[in-house]
Amino acid sequence: MNWYELNNIDTIDSPALLLYKERIQQNIDHAIYMIKDVDRLRPHVKTNKTAETCAMMMAAGIAKFKCATIAEAEMLAMLQAKDVLLAYQPVGPKAKRLVSLVEQYPQTTFSCLVDNIDTATALSDLFTSANKSINVYIDINSGMNRSGIKTAEAFALAEQLIALPGVQFKGLHAYDGHLRDTDLEVRQQKSNAAFAEVLALATKIETELNKPVTIVAGGSPSFPTHVKRNVECSPGTFVYWDWGYKHQVPDEPFDYAALVITRVVSIVDDQTITTDLGHKSVAAENPQPRVHFLNAPSVTPYSQSEEHLVLKVADSKAFKVGDVLYGVPFHICPTVALYDKAVVVENNEAITTWKVVARDRSINI
Repeated sequence: MNWYELNNIDTIDSPALLLYKERIQQNIDHAIYMIKDVDRLRPHVKTNKTAETCAMMMAAGIAKFKCATIAEAEMLAMLQAKDVLLAYQPVGPKAKRLVSLVEQYPQTTFSCLVDNIDTATALSDLFTSANKSINVYIDINSGMNRSGIKTAEAFALAEQLIALPGVQFKGLHAYDGHLRDTDLEVRQQKSNAAFAEVLALATKIETELNKPVTIVAGGSPSFPTHVKRNVECSPGTFVYWDWGYKHQVPDEPFDYAALVITRVVSIVDDQTITTDLGHKSVAAENPQPRVHFLNAPSVTPYSQSEEHLVLKVADSKAFKVGDVLYGVPFHICPTVALYDKAVVVENNEAITTWKVVARDRSINI
């Protein structure tokens, strides 16, 4: 029997998200082995959004986390995680919800990102009014051009942050998700060039402003380029892994720990079959193939709609209605968010389900 097959698959309706607990643990162990010092590991939980997976990381000694939403932050706080960085600049109602998190979960130290003085001032006013404070990291645009401030402008912002009440400047956040070169040496060179500016900025702040600076850097693709630096590393996808990263960054040791299952629901003709894996069941932001089937590697996605995935096959006689296909999503992170629960697998048996609790935009707050 293959590692991914379930003896009791007939008890699981499709489509479904499967989590392989032993493989999750192996991926956590690999990450810790790569960085050596678990205190420098700050995993991003945007991929898993699941309390039980985060609890596994905590049981392995991980105490710091990164997240993208208030719900993810609250999920971690409910687990009594020690240190949670909201890797997002909170504006509008989100900033007020962050105040509520700080008030309701005092055992967790929260922080967030800022990249301009106006947002920082708004946070200062909110937290000062609540008689609270929030740790902040300056979000650095290190080449991804999605958010953040250029390093040349960040020193002035650091000076302003230090003078604000209600906020505590903690360091720099540098996400380099654009660095996905398959050749690790090329990835390392590009990482070195981008990181040199961040390190120079940190050194200047520490020297001239007499403030210690913590640097939070990288994601899963750039993780190997940062592990030997004095930074906190923030891989996220590593815990489940997916087809995209497995082939884009093959040097990394992680294995598939999350799959989707689908069943053949119709035999259309001699070379066409249809399954129940539609847009609502696997991340659809990338072109086809959005999923690769471990037990049917030669099938080719032909078309997809909300509840159906049509596949071209060499000979449809090799399939029958009801056959189960085990698929690796190209992009696991948004795929997980499509499911309210995941089926947990151990030793080729589905043993329980875990709620994907932070797929919702709010839990309590």
